[in-house]
Amino acid sequence: MRLLQKFKRGKDSGSKGHTNYAYTIPRVRAMKSKLLKKEIYPRLMNMSIDEITRFIGESGYKDDVDELALTYDGVDLVEHSLNRNLSATFRKLLYISEGEVNFLIAEYLKEYDVWNIKTVLRGKYCKASTKEIKESLVAGGSLTYTFLSGLAVKEDYEDIISEFEGTEYYPILKRYDGTNLSDIENQLDKLYYSGLFHVAGSSKTKERKLFAKFIRSGIDIKNMMFLFRLKRSGINDPAMMELIIDGGLEIEVEDIKKMMPLSFEEFIREIEKYSYWKEISDIVHPDMRSLIDVETRLKKYRLKSAASFSHVYPISIVPIMDYIITKQNEVNNLRIIVRGKAANLDDETIKEQLVV
Repeated sequence: MRLLQKFKRGKDSGSKGHTNYAYTIPRVRAMKSKLLKKEIYPRLMNMSIDEITRFIGESGYKDDVDELALTYDGVDLVEHSLNRNLSATFRKLLYISEGEVNFLIAEYLKEYDVWNIKTVLRGKYCKASTKEIKESLVAGGSLTYTFLSGLAVKEDYEDIISEFEGTEYYPILKRYDGTNLSDIENQLDKLYYSGLFHVAGSSKTKERKLFAKFIRSGIDIKNMMFLFRLKRSGINDPAMMELIIDGGLEIEVEDIKKMMPLSFEEFIREIEKYSYWKEISDIVHPDMRSLIDVETRLKKYRLKSAASFSHVYPISIVPIMDYIITKQNEVNNLRIIVRGKAANLDDETIKEQLVV
């Protein structure tokens, strides 16, 4: 019997059915109210790793820290607690939602399914240990941790891929020959976004339109950061278009094709016409050495936009998407702080990577 198990909710339940916002939205807002406030981060910066562990063990991560403390300590304890909590949080979202909103959340969270498939395959490709692969898994989508752990213990990639037979991922995975991993990863990413657009475009309801706008804005930021990295590295190879995600809100594929052969200076002048420019205009210049500030600013912009959009459409899918990316950001911030301290990075280096 195959290991693959699907949620009872999500895509299997279809997009039909009653969406009870009167029940779902208040619970999501209550969950968001428990996230760390921005004034907490300066306090965390002044703590040791053990003190941070105790702090989150007294907050929303208590159950995770308590359960995992028997197995892990230090940075490993924090990392595993964050992953476990993120998984539990998103499963709760699926549990408390119904109908179309449940369907949309499930589709969005397939991001973690794709992440985990790539993690297992790359782990095997790099000859990582089963333990290392398992520690990198985040079961936030429809694939359970039990299923993913079962993949991690398999020796051959053919055995891993066979477990996905009959799923949407199999037509791509069966083309993996043990050497073309980057291409397979790229195709999985494109499949994920293709699925999101299929869902968003399959109906003209307000929910689908709002969902599509949220996704397309995220694609713009993803593509823009990719272009920044290429230009900063002096890479103008048209073949890099294969890694571009189609469907952005403002920046279309044809625009990107025109930007691909440009120098960094020319690229900067070109992006001035997009709305995102005002968020980064004061820090972008031809001689900049690092892109950390640019990435941080664009992430902050996405968070602010989601929060603002949530106030405009308080009874919709938007507050839920706002909560999801805010929760993801909190986990990422905690991970940056703990990893930075473990690597003995100075406070300023850690702070510039935080999105607060």
